[in-house]
Amino acid sequence: MTTLDHDWPEPIVRVQSLSESGCPLLPSRYIKPPTDRPSASAVTTALNIPIIDVHAFNLDQPEVRATVLAQVSDACRNWGFFQIVNHGIRPELLDGVRRAWYDFFHLPVESKQGYANNPRTYEGYGSRLGVQKGAILDWSDYFFLHYLPPRLKDHNKWPAHPPSLRDLIEEYGEEVVKLGARLLKLLSLNLGLQQAYLQNAFGGEDVGACLRVNYYPKCPQPDLTLGLSSHSDPGGLTLLLPDDRVAGLQVRKDDNWITVKPARHAIIVNMGDQVQVLSNAIYKSVEHRVIVNSDKERVSLAFFYNPKSNIPIGPIKELVTADKPALYSPMTFDEYRVYIRMRGPQGKSQVESLKSPK
Repeated sequence: MTTLDHDWPEPIVRVQSLSESGCPLLPSRYIKPPTDRPSASAVTTALNIPIIDVHAFNLDQPEVRATVLAQVSDACRNWGFFQIVNHGIRPELLDGVRRAWYDFFHLPVESKQGYANNPRTYEGYGSRLGVQKGAILDWSDYFFLHYLPPRLKDHNKWPAHPPSLRDLIEEYGEEVVKLGARLLKLLSLNLGLQQAYLQNAFGGEDVGACLRVNYYPKCPQPDLTLGLSSHSDPGGLTLLLPDDRVAGLQVRKDDNWITVKPARHAIIVNMGDQVQVLSNAIYKSVEHRVIVNSDKERVSLAFFYNPKSNIPIGPIKELVTADKPALYSPMTFDEYRVYIRMRGPQGKSQVESLKSPK
């Protein structure tokens, strides 16, 4: 029996309840060590992650398509993050699904408790990552659900209120899955591969997809904690619908933290650890974290487009050379996901620990 066969190691406290109680001081369980606090590291506000108009890739104009490919290539190699606009998802759908999740998190706590999650499945309403007893916690609640493969999708585990939410999740998921597949084509071409290569490496039509909706309540002492600790995403691609009214996401660039300024109706894309492994670290997953706010709440939707869970993921043979040997041994995404969930967010140490010994 693994640690994940047990329930959470301590009683779960909803961060939203702490926030709404009006406590003037941050409970000690949420106070980060001085080196991990937002004010302890250099933060650059002038820069922003690249913003790319991807509509041009669909046009029958080779020069314009080449420009988009070059912009995506540069962003993947130098940032690991970029925002895309004109991506084809209706603005009304983006606004609607985000608003509906706001409404869910504002339901009475007893209405949400029926969806409470546990470490065995992780699906549902949650307030912590990792199962380490006594861990310092993040200032956030969340809702996690499976979208693909179809056998894991269970509408009964999705919130029934507000009444529009299940239909909105379904439509939004369908659109983001299509967008993820289009992005994998761009990444494949930029790696010098056939455009279907990464999709096939992910499992073809049989990929995984899941949604984590993050709720960051107001925080009495935001300089002492984080909404989400520094980490890289364990999966393939992450497509994030941010709250474009309130900044919160920070991306590590060299030795600085860049606060992302979300463009209106943009989707933020970042490489996950599985893409770093497949590309043999040509593309890198990048550390990121979330800061919180003393007078504004935030909701963001992180949609994870992942490889099929039982396919061994290792460096693509076409990208392994005598000068750049394979950096990683194959591991299935399921094995890696369990490895991550037992430990919680730990910067880039998770994927770096997978590197094959020289």
